[in-house]
Amino acid sequence: MALALLPPSPASHRRSLRPVSSPPLARVTPAARFCPAFFSSLSPGSCSLQRTGAAGGDGDGAGEGSSEAPVAGWLDADLLRRVSGAADADQALDIVAESSGGAGAALEAPECNAIVAAALDRGNVELALSVFEAMRSGFAGVGGWRWARPDVRTYALLVQRLAAALRVSDAIRIIDCVSRAGVSSTEEVPFGIIVRCPTCMVAVAVAQPQDGTQVVSCSKCRYQYELFSGEITSIESEEVSMDISALEKALRFINIRKDGLPAAVHSIVISAPSGTARTHRFATQTVELPAQEGERVTISLAAPSNVYREMGPLKISARSQGFKPGEPMCLTNHINGQVSKLLRAPSKNEGSFFVSPYLLVGALALLASGDAASAFIDPSLPRLIAATAVASAALPQKAVDIVAVRQQLLSQYDILQSRLKDLKQFAQKEVWMLARMCQLDNKILAVGEPSYRARRGRVKRVRESLESTLLARIELMESYAKLCSMIEIEVEMDSDVIAAEAASSAERISEQIQQLMEIDSLEEQWRIQAEANDEAERLLSSDSSETLPAGRV
Repeated sequence: MALALLPPSPASHRRSLRPVSSPPLARVTPAARFCPAFFSSLSPGSCSLQRTGAAGGDGDGAGEGSSEAPVAGWLDADLLRRVSGAADADQALDIVAESSGGAGAALEAPECNAIVAAALDRGNVELALSVFEAMRSGFAGVGGWRWARPDVRTYALLVQRLAAALRVSDAIRIIDCVSRAGVSSTEEVPFGIIVRCPTCMVAVAVAQPQDGTQVVSCSKCRYQYELFSGEITSIESEEVSMDISALEKALRFINIRKDGLPAAVHSIVISAPSGTARTHRFATQTVELPAQEGERVTISLAAPSNVYREMGPLKISARSQGFKPGEPMCLTNHINGQVSKLLRAPSKNEGSFFVSPYLLVGALALLASGDAASAFIDPSLPRLIAATAVASAALPQKAVDIVAVRQQLLSQYDILQSRLKDLKQFAQKEVWMLARMCQLDNKILAVGEPSYRARRGRVKRVRESLESTLLARIELMESYAKLCSMIEIEVEMDSDVIAAEAASSAERISEQIQQLMEIDSLEEQWRIQAEANDEAERLLSSDSSETLPAGRV
C-alpha cells in the first residue's frame, strides 16, 4: 500500500547466508488469513514467514498453538525451536552462531521475523521483545553476528500478537516505535520541537535540546524573532479582572482593537542549557497555565533592540509591529507540543487608552500621510515612514530563499507529525479493541457451550477485520515516519547547501506527501474500520447485557 513509495531493496541485493532452493509453500489454515503481509513469498535465500495460528487459540480446540511452518534457508524447525527457548536476544544469537559454524553475518529481516514469531508461538514474549530491541539498536553481537533492522512486518507482527496475548502496554509501545523510524532505543539526540512564527503561525525553526537563544526570520511575514529555550525553574500566576470602558468595548466590537483581554498574569523564570536564566512576565486569555515548573519550553519574543540591520545612517529592526523589543509573543511547550498565544501583561500604573504611545504614534503616522497636515508636519515624514516600513521587512534574496526552503520543509514536517499523532491514536484504540476481542474469544472457549459457536465466528470476523486495518495503518505510519526522517536529514544539512538543491529535495518530498495524503484519504479503509468498530461495540454490549445460568458455567 503506502510502502510502494519507498520500495524495498531488490532481491538481487539481498544477502543469503547459504544458497538454498526455494521451499514449497506451507499449507495455510483459515486462521492465517488475518495477516496477508506476513505470507508474501520472498526471493530464494530469504525466509518465508507464515503464521498458521493465533495466540490464544484460533483453532477448533482450546489451547491449540501455532503449527510450525517451514522456513527457507538454514533456519529449520529444529533450530527455531531451540532459538525460541532462549532467555534473551544475546543467547538466541549465540545459538544461531553455534549452529551456523561460519563467520559472522547480518541476519535478514525475514529471518528475524521468523525468530520473533517462533518466540511468540511458544509464549516467550520476553524473548520477542528482547529481539526487537536488539534489532532497533543494530549493534553487532558475538562473532560479528547482528540483527537486521525492523521492517513493517516486524512491527505488525509484534503489535498484533502482543494484543492477542493481552499485552496491550507492550503493543502500544511498539506503535510508538513505528512513528520514530530510524531512531534507536538508546537515542538521546532527538530532532527537536517545531517552533511556529507568532504572527503567521508557520513553522520557522527547530528548538533542539542544546539550544538556548537563537534569532530567526520568518519568510512569510519577514519579521525577526528571538527564541529562548530552557526549563522552567519557577512560575507565579495571578488571576486578574479588567474593567474596560464602553468606548473600548465598541472598538473591540468593530475590530479596531483585536488584542484579547487578559485573564491571568504569569511570571516565569526560564533557565537555558548554558546556565543563563531569564524572567518573563506575560498574560493569557485563560487562567490555565501554558506550562508547569520543570517542563522545557520555548518562548518567542519580539526582536530585541540589539538585532537590527544597517541601511546607510539608519539602524532598522525587523520587529513585529505593535510590540516592544523582547516582548513575549508566544510559548511552545516541548512536553505536549501546545502553542499558547501571549498577551501583554497589564501594568498597575497603566494610563488611559487614549494616551497610549502606540495610539499616538499611529495617529501621527495617519496625519503625516494626509495633505491637511502638510503645514504642521515635515512633508518628508510620510516617505521616511514608508521607507522604514519597507526596509524593515526586506531581507537579502539569498537569505530569503534559504529560509523559505527550510521553513517549507519544517511546515511539511509539522503536518506529517500531526498526521502521525492522529494515526497513533487510532492505532492505540484498535489495539485495545483487538485485545478485548481476544479476551472475549478466550471467555467463549472457557465456557465451552456449543451455542456460542456462532458468536465465536462473529468475534473471529471482527478480529480479522481489526488486524487487517491495523496492518494498513502501521504501513501508513511507517511511510510517514520515513518521510519525517528524510526531512530531518535535509534540515540538518549544512546551511551552505545550494538553495536549488534543497528546493529539489523539498519538491520531491512534497510529491511523496501528496501521494500519501491521497492514499490516506481512501474511504474504503475507514468504512471497513467503522464496520469493525460497530460490530465490536455490538458484541461487547451484548456480552455485558447477557448472563449465563450459574449451573451451566
